[in-house]
Amino acid sequence: MTPQSSILPEDRAHSLFLTLKIKDGAKTPRIIAHCAQLPQAIEKMRGRFGAEITGTLGWGYAVCRLILGADRIPPGMRDFDGITDKAPATGGDLLLHINSDRADLNYELVANLLAPLDDELAPLDETAAARYLDSRDLTGFIDGTENPEGESARAEAALIPGGDYRGGSFAFVQRYEHNLPRWSPLDDAEKEHTIGRTMADSVELENKKETAHISRVVIEENGKELEIVRHSMPYFSVSGKKGLVFLAYTRRLDIIEKMLNRMFGQTSDGLSDQLMEYTKPVSGAMFFAPSLETLRRA
Repeated sequence: MTPQSSILPEDRAHSLFLTLKIKDGAKTPRIIAHCAQLPQAIEKMRGRFGAEITGTLGWGYAVCRLILGADRIPPGMRDFDGITDKAPATGGDLLLHINSDRADLNYELVANLLAPLDDELAPLDETAAARYLDSRDLTGFIDGTENPEGESARAEAALIPGGDYRGGSFAFVQRYEHNLPRWSPLDDAEKEHTIGRTMADSVELENKKETAHISRVVIEENGKELEIVRHSMPYFSVSGKKGLVFLAYTRRLDIIEKMLNRMFGQTSDGLSDQLMEYTKPVSGAMFFAPSLETLRRA
């Protein structure tokens, strides 16, 4: 079973993240069948422009129930309920994650794919993001240091390993808005203790605090780190909102939930991620990204 093309590879310079809701009264099966042509649209784009472009289509819980059947939903698939009032659940029926070296091709691909569905889909969140400096977040720290290295390790972390939906993956997406006026005045040492890594070369601090970001999101289970494959990317404009789109693929959604609970103070130690004092999530949704074989049957 073949995973969709943007799940396992390392990111190129530009990503487009789009979460969509199917409007009431729209013919959902026809919409799903049309969007399932994404892999073919990607191949045409590659042939036309000679560019490496990848993409993934995710289905929300309601779409999974309709397309796969209520008794055949991938085990563990569910809606994101949010974390108190700190991490909102904004939902969505479809997720598109497109990545390439060219922002214009990402736009061209998605605009052409969705044009026939203009009256039937409503965008909930659309963000064009780009690599920043040497793969840093706007906080100044290298992003994605904890990602597994190598395709086999990434596949183990991201892909459902067995059953009818092997080769598929679960996706979780949040858009964060950074409070840079509050963050920027901090000295480098305070920033490093907030993240738990050095800013220059992303080396983990030996004396990191329990509230440091990596202390909250790096979790071990039975002596082994719970890994996910992150495809996060910053978005920015001079006068507008700035932040990070956090998108992760995982074989188990409960791994994401464990990280979020530790970040937002919902565990027995009562501690929260100190980084959340300087950024906030404004969206949140879970999706199932079927294998190419499952997508072709939609």
